[in-house]
Amino acid sequence: QVQLVESGGGLVQAGGSLRLSCVASGRTFSFDTMGWFRQAPGKEREFVAAMTFNGGNTRYADSVKGRFTISRDNAKNTVYLQMNSLKPEDTAVYYCAAIRTIWALTPSGVNSWGKGTLVTVSS
Repeated sequence: QVQLVESGGGLVQAGGSLRLSCVASGRTFSFDTMGWFRQAPGKEREFVAAMTFNGGNTRYADSVKGRFTISRDNAKNTVYLQMNSLKPEDTAVYYCAAIRTIWALTPSGVNSWGKGTLVTVSS
């Protein structure tokens, strides 16, 4: 099992940017598909972005395409989510996830979760 710790959340105005980080520990990280999910108050957890272990394949939710970018540094056991042009509807707790396969990007396809970091976008 891999342990995941997120950081980088906070309060930002609409149109602003944040970069989330997720550090993995516990076992080899570089072979995992890694990703981000989010959960807004009163809503179900939803997929945001994912990247395969070598960075060769990425996926994004339609709602964040063109605004968010996922990246990873396997030497640092870290995955990032750069969020630009933030909107109030991006407000949520963001969770880092180790995912079984990039072809099944649902919460049930996650092997390990971080505890989440809160992103609040004010209008």
